[in-house]
Amino acid sequence: MPTTWPPRASRCSRICGGSSLVSEYRSPLLALPGAVEGDAPDTGVAAHYGSIVAEQRRLIAGEAFVDLSHRDVFTVVGPDRLSWLHALTTQHLESLAPNEPTEVLLLTPQGRIEHAFSGVDDGENVFRAHTEPGAGAAVVEFLDRMRFMSRVEVALDPDTAVIGTATGWRFVDRTELSALPDQLGAPVGTWAYEALRIEQGIVRFGLDTDDRTIPNEVGLLGRAVHMDKGCYRGQETVARVHNLGRPPRRLVRLLLDGSMEHLPPHGSDVVFDGKVVGAVGSSARHHELGPIALAIVKRNVDPSATLIADGVAATQEVIVDPDAGLHVRAAR
Repeated sequence: MPTTWPPRASRCSRICGGSSLVSEYRSPLLALPGAVEGDAPDTGVAAHYGSIVAEQRRLIAGEAFVDLSHRDVFTVVGPDRLSWLHALTTQHLESLAPNEPTEVLLLTPQGRIEHAFSGVDDGENVFRAHTEPGAGAAVVEFLDRMRFMSRVEVALDPDTAVIGTATGWRFVDRTELSALPDQLGAPVGTWAYEALRIEQGIVRFGLDTDDRTIPNEVGLLGRAVHMDKGCYRGQETVARVHNLGRPPRRLVRLLLDGSMEHLPPHGSDVVFDGKVVGAVGSSARHHELGPIALAIVKRNVDPSATLIADGVAATQEVIVDPDAGLHVRAAR
């Protein structure tokens, strides 16, 4: 089963006597037979509906959808929305085609990932995006501070929800969630979705990344970072590492020893030759590959070395080349 993760704020309230945050949101699809609620950050939606391997296969076959309605949704409205977002972010957005999904990052001045979201423009007046549970308010607050004289308005959108498929995601009206099984087939849980994401080597922000992560380390150049656009905050770091190669750390997929009963939890040390060389982000049981995980390790770790994660032996599959940059082949 996937690892646990410290709770985040998302439609949440404080636990009496403590500082932990617990989500109050509960999807109506949790009322379906067999639904088992996920752990943070995926509380409020189903982790599975009782048939984990079959759910992965149905999702791959296009016979199911996954409930991601716990994710935060926000909108950027106004005639300047795309040119404004283009200037602020890593993505080329000023000529974004209507209904074309895109991935976007906001970086610190040092080039570290501060916010991440995926969105789509309606071609008329609204860019709508989704981000991690509990992260929406911070993204909206940041963007709102950057409006200045631009003709845009930024706000959370509590009436819209996200669902996922094997090929992507889309927005739906939150009131339509209960009716979706009749239209799209029985849903699958987030465990199935996460297993396929890890197989594809796609990071989840705040889970597979930390406050030091730069896009070059986790395979986001060309995906969420457009390499041929103008200046944006943090671009100098991204360009320098890309031009010179050799990012400080690299994303790797771990093929874990299937004879072990447990999966390394989030944050587990990754060890080589008795030394800590990285940390586990997310992990899952894949219907074909068995137990797998994503981890960020030091760049100079031998890609052929067997690593140890929370006592579990793991071989590596390279996602980001140790020498990734202009002078070497593109990252796998």
